[in-house]
Amino acid sequence: MAVSIETQEHEKLLTPAEVAAMFRVDPKTVTRWAKAGKLTAIRTLGGHRRYLESEVSRLLGSH
Repeated sequence: MAVSIETQEHEKLLTPAEVAAMFRVDPKTVTRWAKAGKLTAIRTLGGHRRYLESEVSRLLGSH
């Protein structure tokens, strides 16, 4: 299970795997969505992508 990170505003950040599980897609699909601008990716210091839970929830609700 992935460990979630929280921003200074206490906004939960999700890993690509967590987002993929919510949409029932492959994590690489989530990365493609971010590259296409459909989803905002935040980069960690290590270069990994994280996604705002509020944005993912909003996008999930629109489907």
